[in-house]
Amino acid sequence: MDMKLNRLLSMVSLAKKAGKLVTGEEGCEKAIQKGQAILLLVATDASANTKKKFTNKTTFYKVPMYSLFTKDEMGGAIGTHSRATIAVVCENFAKKISEIIESMEGHGG
Repeated sequence: MDMKLNRLLSMVSLAKKAGKLVTGEEGCEKAIQKGQAILLLVATDASANTKKKFTNKTTFYKVPMYSLFTKDEMGGAIGTHSRATIAVVCENFAKKISEIIESMEGHGG
């Protein structure tokens, strides 16, 4: 796995340890609607229905959404079973994660 992807997963793991993540579809949906979610990660292998639902939600609530990892990779980063969605609810973690993602996208991923 790419070094930047590893850094990204480490950052997600730190956010989890700090209690700054919401996981699972229902929790993420509520966090977005309440304005708590600052950034959303959706698994690359999430169902089409899940992707569509969260694309609509994040567009409406203006929450950046990224799809970079499989459910297993996301679950592994937070020490649990596979996860289709992870919402970051901390400004600092969201900013760091965004910066890593943007640096990846800017250099061909």
